Amino acid sequence: MSLSGHGLTPRLKPLSARKSAILSVLDVGTSKVVCVVAELKPADEVEALRSRTHVARILGIGHQRSMGLKGGVVVDLEAAETAIRQAVHAAERMAKVEIQSVIVNLTGGRLASEHFEAHIPVRGAVSSGDIHRVLDAASSYDLRRGRTVLHALPTGFSLDRQNHIVDPAGMIGERLGADLHVVTSEAAAARNLMLAVERCHLGVEAVIATPYAAGLSALVDDEADMGCAVVDMGGGTTSVGIFSNGHLVHSDAIAVGGHHVTMDIARGLTTRVSAAERLKTLYGSAITSSADDRDMIAVPQVDEDERDVPNHLPKSHLVRIIKPRVEEVLELVRDRLKGAGFAAQAGRRVVLTGGASQLVGLPETARRILQGQVRVGRPLGIKGLPEAAKGPAFSAVVGLLVYPQVAHIEYFEPRSSGLFQSTGTDGYFSRVGRWIRESF
Repeated sequence: MSLSGHGLTPRLKPLSARKSAILSVLDVGTSKVVCVVAELKPADEVEALRSRTHVARILGIGHQRSMGLKGGVVVDLEAAETAIRQAVHAAERMAKVEIQSVIVNLTGGRLASEHFEAHIPVRGAVSSGDIHRVLDAASSYDLRRGRTVLHALPTGFSLDRQNHIVDPAGMIGERLGADLHVVTSEAAAARNLMLAVERCHLGVEAVIATPYAAGLSALVDDEADMGCAVVDMGGGTTSVGIFSNGHLVHSDAIAVGGHHVTMDIARGLTTRVSAAERLKTLYGSAITSSADDRDMIAVPQVDEDERDVPNHLPKSHLVRIIKPRVEEVLELVRDRLKGAGFAAQAGRRVVLTGGASQLVGLPETARRILQGQVRVGRPLGIKGLPEAAKGPAFSAVVGLLVYPQVAHIEYFEPRSSGLFQSTGTDGYFSRVGRWIRESF
């Protein structure tokens, strides 16, 4: 089966550069669920964000503590559905609209990249039909069993012996080639995430890989052109996206995130998970300082009567628990990039996003381990974001608003029917409703 049979959602319709649109997106993470309703208005070209055709203005936002997810994957359908409902309801009330469908992101499901190449003969000038044929040939490869396509991105063309061609249309040659980067995930993880959303009576317009969304949100065009690694550090996973020549060229994910640091603190200091999260947020650091042994922190510990009894410890105890786990995550990222052969294309530039990237000392530790220029990335080019949502924890959800502006570059025709045949949700009325939506 070729790539055309492995997609889960209908392809997004191109967003007209001259028309406004209202869009709803949903970030379902291990630590939080965020729903955003925004109006996209045509925009003048911004030098730093040339690839964007619209400016997004937030109309409503709702966020809720995530439930039912572990490592970015749904493990309790009822709990996940409840969290999604609450976040969507809050966004609807604030925006005063009824949400019908959403664009959702996926972090779990063992994100991975595959690269396909194809060549075809051409006669004279390259036509749009030739480009279609070579991309069709590149997308004819089979995927591993149990995988599904999230993105199929042409990353470059070649004509005879000339490589790195952006658009070969009208050029003259004899042999046209295309490179296709395909981002895949486990089909079961994507289906269960979509099922949790559909159970809230919402349609799913597209499923986006989290590192792609984070890069669309936090990178300026020059960074994406020169080469940059986006490391999205979430609660249950750390995902990586490599951008080069303006394209996403590699993606990967590791099932370790900020929640693992919290659990290490809870075990190491014998305290509640909620107290460990608070200690990490208020006093946590990934680097040591000379004052750590002098600074005392109150660690609540539960006695026999289940009362929180404070135990005062030096801050150095906390740092000694956090530091090894953070270093482990960054070393895993470094090794994955080297193993995949994309460390050089990152251009020695690293942008950290996600809630866990806000830990004190993390950029300094990342510079030492990843050997590059490191900055913390925040959502760019968005109007109306509340102050609390302007940090790196909201990069992915803002990237979902940017995605429809670039979705037209993808090349595959995802499957639009038969998705839930084994779950009992694809009954007669559902099929009729889908036929009506797709036909008119």
